[in-house]
Amino acid sequence: MAEPILRVIPLGGLGEIGKNMMLFEYGDDCIAIDCGLMFPAEDMLGVDLVIPDISYLIDNRKKLHAIFITHGHEDHTGALPYILKQMNVPVYATPLAHGLISVKLKEARLLQSTDLREIRAGDSVEQGPFTLEPFQVAHSIPDSVGYAIRTPLGTCIHTGDFKLDHTPVMGQATDLSKLAQYGDEGVILLCADSTYAEIPGYTPSEQIVGDSLFRFIAKAEGRVIVTTFASLIARVQQVFDAAEACGRRVFITGRTMIDNTNMAIERGYLRAPEGMLVSVRELPNVPHEKLVIVTTGSQGEPTSALTRMANQDHQHVKIVEGDLVIMSASAVPGNEALVHRTVDNLFKLGANVLYNRIADVHVRGHAAAEELKILHALVKPRYFVPVHGEYRHMVLHSQIAEALDQGTDTFIMTDGDVLEIDSKGEANYGERIECDYVYVDGLGVGDIDHVVLRDRKHLASDGMVVVILPMDKNTSHLTGRPEVVSRGFVDMDESEDLIERTRDHVAHGLNAEDHALEWGAVQTEVKESVAKFLYDETRRRPMVLPVRVEV
Repeated sequence: MAEPILRVIPLGGLGEIGKNMMLFEYGDDCIAIDCGLMFPAEDMLGVDLVIPDISYLIDNRKKLHAIFITHGHEDHTGALPYILKQMNVPVYATPLAHGLISVKLKEARLLQSTDLREIRAGDSVEQGPFTLEPFQVAHSIPDSVGYAIRTPLGTCIHTGDFKLDHTPVMGQATDLSKLAQYGDEGVILLCADSTYAEIPGYTPSEQIVGDSLFRFIAKAEGRVIVTTFASLIARVQQVFDAAEACGRRVFITGRTMIDNTNMAIERGYLRAPEGMLVSVRELPNVPHEKLVIVTTGSQGEPTSALTRMANQDHQHVKIVEGDLVIMSASAVPGNEALVHRTVDNLFKLGANVLYNRIADVHVRGHAAAEELKILHALVKPRYFVPVHGEYRHMVLHSQIAEALDQGTDTFIMTDGDVLEIDSKGEANYGERIECDYVYVDGLGVGDIDHVVLRDRKHLASDGMVVVILPMDKNTSHLTGRPEVVSRGFVDMDESEDLIERTRDHVAHGLNAEDHALEWGAVQTEVKESVAKFLYDETRRRPMVLPVRVEV
């Protein structure tokens, strides 16, 4: 019988930013690292979120033992409420990530049914043939870890998101000695963060942001509004510290921000001096020069607290001239237009807005090129797979690894690719698995596909024309004059002549038929005929929907 092979299968996060999820499989046993979501691109009309395609896991339901989370950001945890409804397996997370996930699962009414387990750097967990050892890494959120995955064929390292910050806000630096120890023992495979592989040098320390926040809050004459990711707990602590030093109190708004902040205070990850936090009832009585507001909305999300402020429809906060708004986050790719619109609206209302292009109010949470070189020099892997990044990031990361000339073989993979390592330690690409985007639209998960998105784009670009046909139910012949309704194509009042000629065109074509017609044939003929007629008349291609009314 053939010996089992180690298979590494990315379901998300390779060739894109977000929805990180990677499988490690040995024989009939499998574990997953992370389970994240991705924000939709501009052409994904109406889509709320994108999550990994777990068709492979559903087809091999008994293989997956557990999901291990590297840290609490949405692009590593956000898909859990959707995935756990389909596959209820244990989830291991560090204490802060555990708290953030608990908030998420409680909202989805899944907390009681989920086996959510706490894990800490230095622990060791066995799942089937795998032993997982989390090690501490610096990132823009506390309690971030990478994983050493001990398999029967050797040790694999998955860094998660990381950087080498020697002065981190909450004292959690990347454990370089542990990485060096694994490197000395021998690492068969390294999977490392590539998000900022194209940035030369080193990533600045989080301490820079803390200094900037203090400086701007101290100088501000009016109210200061700081927006960041709801999961960026370290940044919230920096705001608390700056507010305390400047004699200001803090008001928290945005449902997710409130939930996460309360959880972090309860678990000791946030320190808020007694009397600092302002309640809704107290808010009107706090002078603007004594107030800092922390809010969600750094990505310009339409329903977020900051966007509602920018639109002047927030329940408790109205933007006034003299407000200082600090955008302490960078725009996720695809969200730039929403962020810019929010910033423009804030400026129009008289606020001054600071963002990372014009002030040091945010730093990256990912390693730049020189930091990646240090990682590779310590770990010395036999094989390397760049992860977490668009394709160019992964290619550039592979070039960094190859330039070190350590004899490491690099495999550049995208979602659905399979890397196989056999019992002799030889690695090769295996047969790809099905791995597509799964779209979340409202309450629907996976019921939107490329055809639906194509139709939405069609409707958005050219509109639609509905052709209503009164027909004899036996012969499918017209019993009256067709009606034509336009939506998003032309103004029916201003284009009355075109609408009338379209009606004539349909009636003439169908009345020429002297035999009984099948509705399917009528539908196709009307759709093609009207589409060609309207294109000849307008050089536009609206979606044509024939509808029959039986008489």
